[in-house]
Amino acid sequence: MDELVSGLLKTSDIRVVLALTTDLSREARATHKTAPAAAGLLAQSLTAAALLASLQKGEASRVNLQVECDGPLRGLFVDGDTTGLVRGYVKNTLVEYVGADDQYHWRPVLGNKGFLSVLRDLGGGEHYRSSVELERFDLAGDLERYFHQSDQLPSHVLLLQLPAQSEGKTEPLGIVAGVLVQPLPGADMEAFQALGERLHREAASVLQAHASSGASAVLRALIPDSDFEVMSRYPLRFGCSCSKDRVKRALLAMGREELQDVLEKEGQAEATCQFCTTRYVIPGDEIRSMLESGTV
Repeated sequence: MDELVSGLLKTSDIRVVLALTTDLSREARATHKTAPAAAGLLAQSLTAAALLASLQKGEASRVNLQVECDGPLRGLFVDGDTTGLVRGYVKNTLVEYVGADDQYHWRPVLGNKGFLSVLRDLGGGEHYRSSVELERFDLAGDLERYFHQSDQLPSHVLLLQLPAQSEGKTEPLGIVAGVLVQPLPGADMEAFQALGERLHREAASVLQAHASSGASAVLRALIPDSDFEVMSRYPLRFGCSCSKDRVKRALLAMGREELQDVLEKEGQAEATCQFCTTRYVIPGDEIRSMLESGTV
């Protein structure tokens, strides 16, 4: 089961968050019918959204992450909330190939220019948006830059996508997971740096050994320290908050003249959610009722 677990190294004041996202990544791939490269980056970005959402305060508080780029992917948009719900899409689902397993791995997908931005829900209807230019052209690396530049907070970010063999075939999304490590005020920065280096070395092998036992088992294997305390855990899932009522509210926002024009030319209204691909049809009778009721 996909799950997010967060904890604290009490002696060194370091926060560690782990998100196991294999199932939801595969569901997102099936929903959007994404080719391998697009599916991989969508999986990583959904994982990143879960990690970012874990830092939010308040019930059902949301955060979204957007990438715009000049490569064939063109960009992506994902968001997550504090209940564990994540959703998202890539602009071009047909991107198939990545580069070699080095610093240029995602360059064929992302291109040469772009930016990463994060919009945070501050509560009370207030939001905070900040962006960084893509420099490493690696989602984990550029998220580290984002935390450093936007929050003045050094961070270690790992976004792992490990293939697995199943019935003689390779499953590219064999294991998908993410780790976020951040120091709290007054943290032991030497311990923070050492932990990040160790996680980069050991995370893949630990995941392969313990992922089948769940996120808590993975995190305990990654952080065996006796002073590590689990602070929270909750399930993660891919889903959407769209509904027919929301589509109708969007139609109302169009205004009377434009809605009347849709009715006369199309006889009905149609909309497809970018996040979950659900298609909604609002029949002409319902549109006429909206017009006659005077709500638009």
